[in-house]
Amino acid sequence: MITGGVLLATSPWFSAFSEQQHTRGEKARIGIIGPGSRGQHLMGFLAANPKVEIVAVCDVFQPSIDAALAIAPAATAYTDYRKLLDDKAVDAVVITTPLYLHHRMALDAFDAGKHVFCEKAIAYSLEETHAIYQRYQQSGKVFFVGQQRLFDPRYIHAIEMVHSGEFGVVSGIRAFWHRNNDWRRPVPDTATDEQINWRLYSAYSKGIMTELACHQLQIGTWAMREIPDKVMGHGAITFWKEKREVYDNVSCIYQFDNGVKLNFDSVLSNKFYGLEEQILCNKGTIEPEKSKYYYEEIPPAPAFLQMLNDVENALFGSMPFAGTSWVPETANVNEGYYLLDRKPEGDGTSLMLEAFAEAVITRKQPPLIAEEGYYATQLCLLGHQAMVEERSLVFPDEFKLDYLNHKAPESL
Repeated sequence: MITGGVLLATSPWFSAFSEQQHTRGEKARIGIIGPGSRGQHLMGFLAANPKVEIVAVCDVFQPSIDAALAIAPAATAYTDYRKLLDDKAVDAVVITTPLYLHHRMALDAFDAGKHVFCEKAIAYSLEETHAIYQRYQQSGKVFFVGQQRLFDPRYIHAIEMVHSGEFGVVSGIRAFWHRNNDWRRPVPDTATDEQINWRLYSAYSKGIMTELACHQLQIGTWAMREIPDKVMGHGAITFWKEKREVYDNVSCIYQFDNGVKLNFDSVLSNKFYGLEEQILCNKGTIEPEKSKYYYEEIPPAPAFLQMLNDVENALFGSMPFAGTSWVPETANVNEGYYLLDRKPEGDGTSLMLEAFAEAVITRKQPPLIAEEGYYATQLCLLGHQAMVEERSLVFPDEFKLDYLNHKAPESL
């Protein structure tokens, strides 16, 4: 059981809920910019929240507007996001457009006096990501990034156990996200392939790194409470070669100051191992996605079972053909333990959006959540750059914040 104090130590952004009893009856009036598949998914949670009113939606693709209005029929529909930003009924916006549009839309939203939730990755480049963070700081508005694992009970408990020292010292982190599909969606007659399958084109996307790695790199920095300073990697198109400009096979190695490595791998032509983050410590291993942990040393057999084994060994010498009496209970297979006593109802998305609504109502930015999202984006972009340039890169000083082991340049 995680207590309030421990929860806030591990996940201080949960302070967004500190006034939830006092905000009953109040509403966060939210506009959705880009209600495609992801936007509609988020709208489902927002529409179910009694503290949220979806007052506007905006898209250039009519089927997306139609689907959004089916979820929020009272919302005003726009085809120009700037018109939505001019709408005085909108307190905050949720940006779920293709990656290359995030930068301009987020800056314009802050300039229009709106609170901002932006899906990860925040932006298309290191420079754009830094510009958004700076504008957020200047704005005095709330800023959330779509890193839902920050609100996932499995991950919160896993990181709390890591930070408590339960598993000793973190020795390495392995993250992977494997799929077996080309990421392609059918294109209706009213749209272009670039419009629907923008993730496959380098002008609009950084592919695997911004869509998948962004989530998992953040788990590494959260566990380590540090930001890695170096990255190297390799990417290629090895299987899905038709009409694709972004890698379908990537591998990156991030290095922390103490020498610990964070490895990220993704292959889009084999799904057998799926996705996971493996936090490797000298006393145990944690797999948050599976909600399991394992100690390095399996607890010894109960004393009376050990005694039976000793007797059998004395009588029969080597291990009997049928096995010893206590082997079934202490077999050399580490099945581990579950982090939670029951399966969580979601992946943290609902809680994340509830926290955003609370923050919009109270106009209070929860600590560290913007910084976690910022670095998750910068690290995935830096990894992509290292693969494109085929060289090892160091995290640029000009993009560092005063956060964890990094310090921003004095001029900022």
